[in-house]
Amino acid sequence: MSDGKAVEQEILAKGLTAPRITPARIDEVIVGEDYHVFLGTTLTICCLTLANGYTVTGESACASPENFDVELGRKIARDNAKQKIWALEGYVLRERLASSVVYSD
Repeated sequence: MSDGKAVEQEILAKGLTAPRITPARIDEVIVGEDYHVFLGTTLTICCLTLANGYTVTGESACASPENFDVELGRKIARDNAKQKIWALEGYVLRERLASSVVYSD
């Protein structure tokens, strides 16, 4: 798990101002979340619903059932799902940037 807020602070401190995806943007696109723990396991699945209706999932599980904690499992699964949103939003931003480039002959 990376600390998105710490990275964002470093970006700002370095004065990097080009278009980018921010932690706030990732949070903005999430409009719903659901969790499921499979009976008899430590496997937790998080399903995040995005503003456009698309869904992403993340999962967590612990090797030792004695260490299983529902809230911690949810947090890790949610963080893993959020990581997938970064790639999706990055693709969308890159498409926008590419379509704004004017080519001349």
